[in-house]
Amino acid sequence: MNGSRKSDSFVVPEKRPNKGCGAPHTAEGVEGRRLTKGNSGQQTKPRTQSREGLQQALDRIRQAARRDKQQRFTALWHHVYDVERLRKAYEHLNRDAAAGVDGVTWQEYGEKLEENLEDLSGRLKRGAYRARPVRRTYISKSDGRLRPLGVTVLEDKVVQSATTEVLNAVYEQDFLEFSYGFRSGRSQHNALDAITVGIKKRKVNWVLDADIRGFFDAINHEWLIRFLEHRIGDQRVIRHVKKWLKAGVLEDGKVTWEDEGTPQGGNISPLLANVYLHYVFDLWIQAWRKHVDGDVIVVRYADDFVVGFQNREEAEGFMVELRERFAKFGLELHTGKTRLIEFGRFAATDRQQRGDGKPDTFDFLGFTHACGRTQKGHFQVVRLTIKKRFRAKLKALKVELRRRLHLPIPDVGKWLKTVLNGYYRYHAVPGNAHILWAFRLHVGRLWFRTLKRRSQRSRLTWERMKRIIDRWLPKPRIMHPYPEQRLRVNT
Repeated sequence: MNGSRKSDSFVVPEKRPNKGCGAPHTAEGVEGRRLTKGNSGQQTKPRTQSREGLQQALDRIRQAARRDKQQRFTALWHHVYDVERLRKAYEHLNRDAAAGVDGVTWQEYGEKLEENLEDLSGRLKRGAYRARPVRRTYISKSDGRLRPLGVTVLEDKVVQSATTEVLNAVYEQDFLEFSYGFRSGRSQHNALDAITVGIKKRKVNWVLDADIRGFFDAINHEWLIRFLEHRIGDQRVIRHVKKWLKAGVLEDGKVTWEDEGTPQGGNISPLLANVYLHYVFDLWIQAWRKHVDGDVIVVRYADDFVVGFQNREEAEGFMVELRERFAKFGLELHTGKTRLIEFGRFAATDRQQRGDGKPDTFDFLGFTHACGRTQKGHFQVVRLTIKKRFRAKLKALKVELRRRLHLPIPDVGKWLKTVLNGYYRYHAVPGNAHILWAFRLHVGRLWFRTLKRRSQRSRLTWERMKRIIDRWLPKPRIMHPYPEQRLRVNT
């Protein structure tokens, strides 16, 4: 059935903030923006779009967002409640994820998929959709602490995923190049490459390794909505974001509501986090580093970021201003995880001359970064798996091997093969090979000890165990190119 509705490409131009602000380099520039009433035209198209039509609609949104950074989109919600987009969102969800407070799993929802999606689309269209509370659970962190996660009901996941896809078409045109977290076509290894090449190629002598304390729980709802309204003029989108923020958290049978934070585990939370830091941090530091004399490099992945400086005075001044900036928007640097260290091509020589010992290291995205040298004596950023994560992974494997104690060796071997291949895929970077070989050896020894526990009269020898290890545990190999090579290809 065909019909007509407003085009996604119709946007309303906005006035720039007064006092010559231009593009909003600060979050304050968002204040005072108002929605212009009405749209400038209409376009007819099928009410239910094909997959190709969905992509074309997003392409038009991207083009409009790219053309004018000051425009607000006033007709986006109809892209979200389109049945085909909801179906696509459902298909991309994790089929084995835990159920939310309603107990509905992916498989159960799919038994009457068409009926459920039509009903969901209708409720979204007429404003009858209601967000459900998030069930809180906890997972263990490598340091022994517990990280809170929110388990969203499946229907909320579907709508949030569809909304995220539409909003990403706008915000991917705005997000800056040094932002890597939760973005299409950008991975943790891209961020690792960027910081490595930046330190090697630019005049970096000091590195600020920073972490935001409890970031996802500290996001201020009022500021977040102001930031969204800078680009999103469709109040139906804003209204539903507010619903998800105010849905509440179910824990120990009680529902609580918070004025701050986004539930970790929600499908839209990563995008909202990126939007928040885009205005609070990214645009601000982009403007800040234009007014300093020395080189400044920035790489951010979600709430973890690294900043490199040429001059110590500018680095120390930046830390003072950053704390003031964050405090204004309800954020705080984690004192135990935020450090300014001497790091770079001249750090080792300068510290040796002063008698200060070797340069400190910093951790970023699972790797410890250290100053090193190549065989030819050139400066090299050495990246090694973080020891704490190394030990935590082995501890988890030990527990799981005990649980699989009496399973056949081939069954356990196939599982371990999958585990090791997954570990290699992330950690197999140049310079980290000996850590991977050590990991394989430790896993083999854990397996050996587990098999010896099957019987007090076990005849399993280490020589035989080495044959089992060679049969089932894959040997590590470097799977990632040198940072300069991959960065050159990508850019």
